[in-house]
Amino acid sequence: MSKQAIAVLEGDQTGQELLEESLRVLQPDVIGFAIDFHHFDLRLENRRKTKNKVVEEACTAMRELGLGLKAATITPEEPGDVGSPNAILREAIDAAVILRVGRRLPGVRVMGGVHEPVAVVRMAVGDAYRAKEWREGAADSLQEVAFRADRIERRVCRSVAEFAFRYAERTNAKVFGGPKYTVSATYEGMLKEELDRAADTHPAVKYEPVLIDALFAALLNQVGEALVIPTLNRDGDLLSDMVMQMFGSIAGAESMIFSFREDWSVAVAMAEAPHGTAPRLEGKNVANPMAMILAAASLLTHMTHPQAARASEAIRSAALSAVGDGVRTADLKGHASTTGFTDDVIRRTRATLAAA
Repeated sequence: MSKQAIAVLEGDQTGQELLEESLRVLQPDVIGFAIDFHHFDLRLENRRKTKNKVVEEACTAMRELGLGLKAATITPEEPGDVGSPNAILREAIDAAVILRVGRRLPGVRVMGGVHEPVAVVRMAVGDAYRAKEWREGAADSLQEVAFRADRIERRVCRSVAEFAFRYAERTNAKVFGGPKYTVSATYEGMLKEELDRAADTHPAVKYEPVLIDALFAALLNQVGEALVIPTLNRDGDLLSDMVMQMFGSIAGAESMIFSFREDWSVAVAMAEAPHGTAPRLEGKNVANPMAMILAAASLLTHMTHPQAARASEAIRSAALSAVGDGVRTADLKGHASTTGFTDDVIRRTRATLAAA
């Protein structure tokens, strides 16, 4: 099917509100060409109503279209409920890698010594997520023991390693970090083996293995060098949130999820914001839409339309220049509303594309 079509996965609370803002930026009168949006209602209420069938339908659409734009969704805590749609989606599209890149936002003060981009390349499936869990012993007694059986696949480890080194090649960055293989040679050691393998096949890329605990400390003192950090699923989840905040806001960058063909070309790309549904901000028109807008812009780079790449760059430039000119939401110590920030991005994008 045409790459000018996107599966749109609607979500909950501010997740849905920010998705709608990003779709405003992708309208024909802004980017200059039409996109066919296929909508799927992934609100918690509808997931329960359909017993997750709507999630399965969204998965099928993304596999066919190759592109998905997802709003943040609620994951219920109760056992036996519908669970996390993210886990279902990632497994169904055969996702292997999640990419989140912390970047300098113009005029926004960073934490620690970071200046150059920090890209976290994380496993998209496996590890602590959807692991088998159980308890043994008398409930609530001091003898009760909890167990969790985690699982990772060499296929996913290789995808993380290969993508990390290829991304570092493209961005002139250093591959930095790695798992805690010294205490988990069998489990976490599998990712280390694949990183070493990728280092051998990409000798031009700088490679500095660092244990994950030392890496957290090193990030606060790392200066002047672009980094690509490959991680396990759980480690990357924690690390990417911290990296985003170090650059000013967790809403400052998009999150990209990829599945690959055998030649490492992208089979499916799904974009989303790295943050959650922020229920306390719902309906207040104050949440930062930048991550969802950047997610929408990133999807354009995977389209075949001749204007897509230029539109993507115009949107990204518009969002960053808006922040640089002081058009900022409250999380960046500004006063712009959600819709006001989007309005400004739309105005700047139109002006850029009209001048081209």
